[in-house]
Amino acid sequence: MDEIKNDQTTVEQGQSPEDQSPEVAALQAEIDKWKAMSRKNEERFKSASQELDGFRQSQMTDTEKAIEAARVEARSAALSEVGTRLVNAELRAASSAVGVTLPSAEFLNLGSFLDESGNPDSVRIEAFVSSLPKSGSGASYAQNIGLGRQGSPAAGQLTREDLSRMSPREINEARAAGKCDALLRGEI
Repeated sequence: MDEIKNDQTTVEQGQSPEDQSPEVAALQAEIDKWKAMSRKNEERFKSASQELDGFRQSQMTDTEKAIEAARVEARSAALSEVGTRLVNAELRAASSAVGVTLPSAEFLNLGSFLDESGNPDSVRIEAFVSSLPKSGSGASYAQNIGLGRQGSPAAGQLTREDLSRMSPREINEARAAGKCDALLRGEI
């Protein structure tokens, strides 16, 4: 049994069939045979189920057929209503995850994002969301260029008049403290 497990790990690791031992090749052939038989049985079951449904339909009275049609119609209406809500929620979730802005729901045909069973089709939703342009999260340019003077440049700054009353040592201290910056830039 350990030999088979070791052989299976070599098969899983991607070795070519030529590198496999005969036991592993036989085991793989057996697996393939059972998979093919399983698929064949599934097809038989589907065809038998369809025949049974057809037989039941042929044996129904007109009243039973009308009741069954009403059930199918009510089920599809309920699924489409709930399905569109689910589609809307999935669209919002997918768009927020990607960082795009959705158009308003009134401009979207939410029914086109449903599959034949009435459930949201995630492949269509992902394709739609990925086709939307990314919304800019921030400006890509400096916000203060060309806006003129922002705030009061004289706040805490010395003027020429203040400098005329100061000693050279005080002027150098004020300059080191940054109190002459507006004057040096020519703003005052």
